[in-house]
Amino acid sequence: MEPIAIVGIGCRFPGAENPEAFWQLLRNGVDAISEVPSDRWDIDEFYAPQPATPGKMNTRWGGFLERVDRFDPGFFGISPREAEHMDPQQRLVLEVAWETLENAGIVPETLAGSQTGVFVGITNADYHKLLYKDSSQLGAYSATGTTPCIAANRLSYALNLRGPSIAIDTACSSSLVAVHLACQSLWNGESNLCLAGGANLMLSPEPTITCSQAQMMAADGRCKTFDASADGYVRGEGCGIIALKRLEDALRDGDNILALIRSSAVNQDGTSNGLTAPNGPSQQAVIRQALKQAGVAPAQISYLEAHGTGTSLGDPIEVKSLKAVLMEDRSPDRSCWIASVKTNIGHLEGAAGIASLIKVVLQLQHREIAPHLHLKQLNPYISLKGTPFVIPSECQPWSCSGSRLAGVSAFSFGGTNCHAILEEAPLQTPVSSKVDRPRHLLTLSAKSDLALVELAQRYEDFLGSHPEVSLADVCFSANAGRSHFEYRLAVVTESPLQLREQLGAFAAKKETSNLISDRVAKKKPPKIAFLFTGQGSQYVGMGY
Repeated sequence: MEPIAIVGIGCRFPGAENPEAFWQLLRNGVDAISEVPSDRWDIDEFYAPQPATPGKMNTRWGGFLERVDRFDPGFFGISPREAEHMDPQQRLVLEVAWETLENAGIVPETLAGSQTGVFVGITNADYHKLLYKDSSQLGAYSATGTTPCIAANRLSYALNLRGPSIAIDTACSSSLVAVHLACQSLWNGESNLCLAGGANLMLSPEPTITCSQAQMMAADGRCKTFDASADGYVRGEGCGIIALKRLEDALRDGDNILALIRSSAVNQDGTSNGLTAPNGPSQQAVIRQALKQAGVAPAQISYLEAHGTGTSLGDPIEVKSLKAVLMEDRSPDRSCWIASVKTNIGHLEGAAGIASLIKVVLQLQHREIAPHLHLKQLNPYISLKGTPFVIPSECQPWSCSGSRLAGVSAFSFGGTNCHAILEEAPLQTPVSSKVDRPRHLLTLSAKSDLALVELAQRYEDFLGSHPEVSLADVCFSANAGRSHFEYRLAVVTESPLQLREQLGAFAAKKETSNLISDRVAKKKPPKIAFLFTGQGSQYVGMGY
């Protein structure tokens, strides 16, 4: 089975608005959990410390995104009126998918009419409940704005993508199952490129109240995965999207390959100890199936990103399953790290699997293992003595013999389990960064003057934090790998330092000799319409 290449990633997670910020959060061991912000709900009204108090939640915490109410509908050709009725999860998918394509160096307009598939995991319906509370607020866009399938379909519509467009709800495993289905679509030839991932937002208190009634929530708002004090999870929100191609196609197109997906597998618990109870044998089976399809021996896995919600029941079952599978024919010197991103950002539910996968991709890129948080005393029902398993307490090099291989698990409280096998990117033929050119041209564009200033600032910051990058590569990627919009700038530069100075001056609205900025005329003339006045029978308010 040919591996699938991950050629682009985009994300918004608690405390991190992009992959680079997410990596810094992970490697620095940041706990991104915060108290429920006042713009979501009044936590004092709904909080009670006693578990299962009717109508109350026993936690004040969550992993939250900022500014989820902000959206530029015009960027995607959406009217402000329609945007008001759009679930913010749909908006996130549009934005993060665009950022993923930019990360991949793929101009979105070039995908129009292509066999590009879209697979989005989405489980939450808070905005639907908020909107439908008052029937007088419902409008023509309420149905498309809140129906889950539109999270995927709207992206396909906006970019004119002609491959499969599917929203997936398997609860906690939704986004990893979305990746699984995207890989299948590539393997069977119905797609040539896929965008896959998931989104999750917490906009109303009812789901947290429900989870509190089921005693799933950690009172202190921390996923204490593998710890003796594990007492439940904390809910989190976010969005992650990855761009996928068949490896052969990615190599042909000269893409920057971030990591490989060797295989993925999905199964179901069936009848077990309870609908929501974890099933150890099913977990073992799905991991074995993924390993078999990848042609990878269990002993080759050197890192395992666990589902790891931080429950006293689920954690020991998962570790026991991992030991049963990954210790087969493994010598004592072949260690395997196990950890969970939920200790950093909480359980992202419909987006949990993609958060785990993106974490592993970043670790493979940087060849480092990020620390696992909130482990003080190992759960007494978890025994790692005499095993090669290590829970990392600090950031450390990812050292192993042979290629780095990792597993990613996502298990659902409805019983749908998914596991994926990832491998570090293959060594690609290096292209010489030495360009015999005394000067370089950088072009940037945006849909507004303010957005152009912000983009220039981001490039200035990037150059400052990445002195190792090739100036020629930066300019080429910006010039050829991004869409060209109405507000533009062009700067001629001789060095990264000079480019930073020029961009900084532009952002500060200072004059600079080597940079020009202007607004170009639209190629298409604007559409003009005239609304005929009358007595008002055709359009409400028409006669006024």
